[in-house]
Amino acid sequence: VIEVNGVRGTYFAVWAPSAQSVAVMGDFNFWDGEQHQLNVRWDSSGIWEGFIPGVLHGMTYKYKIHSTNHGIVTEKADPYARRCEHPPKTASIVYDYKPKWSDQQWMQSRATHNALNAPYSVYEVHLGSWKRKIEENRSLSYHELSLELVAYAKKMQFTHIEFMPIMEYPYDPSWGYQITGYFAPTARFGYPEEFQELVNACHNAGIGVILDWVPSHFPEDVHGLGNFDGTHLYEHPDRKRGYHPDWKSLIFNYGRNEVKSFLISNALYWLDQYHIDGLRVDAVASMLFLDYSREEGEWEPNINGGRENLEAITFLKEMNEAVYLNYPDTQTIAEESTSFPMVSKPTSIGGLGFGMKWMMGWMHDTLEYFKKDPIHRRHHQNDLTFSMTYAFTENFMLPLSHDEVVYGKSSILGRMPGDQWQKFANLRLLYSYMFTHSGGKLLMMGSEFGQHEEWDFESSLDWHLTEFAPHQGIQNLITDLNQLYRSQKALHEKQFDDDGFAWISHEDAENTVISYVRSSDNSQVVIICNLTPEPRVNYLIGLPTKGIYKLLFNSDEIDYGGSGFEVQKSFNSQNKQWQQRLQSAALNLPPLGVVIYKAE
Repeated sequence: VIEVNGVRGTYFAVWAPSAQSVAVMGDFNFWDGEQHQLNVRWDSSGIWEGFIPGVLHGMTYKYKIHSTNHGIVTEKADPYARRCEHPPKTASIVYDYKPKWSDQQWMQSRATHNALNAPYSVYEVHLGSWKRKIEENRSLSYHELSLELVAYAKKMQFTHIEFMPIMEYPYDPSWGYQITGYFAPTARFGYPEEFQELVNACHNAGIGVILDWVPSHFPEDVHGLGNFDGTHLYEHPDRKRGYHPDWKSLIFNYGRNEVKSFLISNALYWLDQYHIDGLRVDAVASMLFLDYSREEGEWEPNINGGRENLEAITFLKEMNEAVYLNYPDTQTIAEESTSFPMVSKPTSIGGLGFGMKWMMGWMHDTLEYFKKDPIHRRHHQNDLTFSMTYAFTENFMLPLSHDEVVYGKSSILGRMPGDQWQKFANLRLLYSYMFTHSGGKLLMMGSEFGQHEEWDFESSLDWHLTEFAPHQGIQNLITDLNQLYRSQKALHEKQFDDDGFAWISHEDAENTVISYVRSSDNSQVVIICNLTPEPRVNYLIGLPTKGIYKLLFNSDEIDYGGSGFEVQKSFNSQNKQWQQRLQSAALNLPPLGVVIYKAE
């Protein structure tokens, strides 16, 4: 919205190089697609532009595009709109965004919060279903979330919140992963300033904000980016590279500079205009490989005869370079499920340039292990310990994400074996192992209190469960694990460095116990996991240093819903060699429990 010669109005510009004409139609001209024609820019860029007096903040519009391609006519929402109509309506809205920030303290210090040697414990949230106003049959608004969600995440001691996609999307069951308005926070929960208020509230509570970002594909909805000017403008023209069979959606043409510019501009926009602290980049594996989810004959090799999508690889490198050049105090996180090398290594040494990568192998192997009856676990100990053979090849984040609690997989609690007490004990054991394993952490909402049911995007989380002791116990456990992860440098300072981890023993399959040391420059903690319901008395454990060891954490505490089996609160190491260590001690290990001791 600008002023020209004393007249207020709106300047419009849109990229449509195959257009014969482009007009703006909206509520200000009775949706007449002829009245307000744009002019093609002189520079052969394919950009059409023009100033329309009297069009002001809040008015709705679309572009009517007559194509040079067989006279095709399209009516499109603005790819750069700051606000869109509430779905199922599809028009763009002229919007004069005026944020009010009070997060200067966070912004000045966030480099320390987002650093790779800082604790990174992420609460993954789907805004539409975190909590609902049942009596009004609606989701919470951005404003309500800025009060309730932020207070809850702070109480639970998470360091970051990750929002599943909040960019405008037409179809609720897509969970936000089919985006039509890349520059617009969804109107479902309020206005852009109200989303900004939510980010501001997070920052003032000391919580970072990560956005789920989808540069991999977009839907074919008629008002969206597909077939934009009557041609394949944003999508790759070859269906073998431009159509995604899994998601029935279109794939960006990463070889086109204007498309790369659109996406990189979008990444920077959220970091700039909304003070976002990180981008979790969805479906990176689908971008990297031309044969992703395709049968023989459904894809063609690259110019070198390989299966890598060279243009997408170049795009990802350029995107990460742009982010870290302009916002070095943020992070990009790749959801990437293959063994593609150096995803989280700098582009200067041949990497893709991400800050972190989701550790999908750890997630799969760990959940497979934990669903087994403890009596069989001794035959599968390698499932649990294998992750440490590659844990430092990337900067890994351990995800127990939304994908693990849908489509019949059950909730995380629902996968645990045994009776009710054992299920909860196994869950406490899993989380305690996760929080002491090297790497960042991510937990899907509902998992932090042991939701029984799978996540349902149309329903609120089952908050009534938190009135019951076993679920309160899981909440208490997560709060304390977050606090421990934050306060103990040994658990985060070298989380991406093999100097920060050492096995004590991964070989005791007979007792089904694993033990390891986490270290920082000047502190060490010892973690011992008893993966069976049999408590161990006087279990001999090798120790890294001589001295007094004090109990930091015990997952079997009564407060967590545990049995309260008695363990040593502190002990002196003994000068007796064991497990290739010069010092050792005989300790009690609780059933299905984890104990953590710190060397004083």
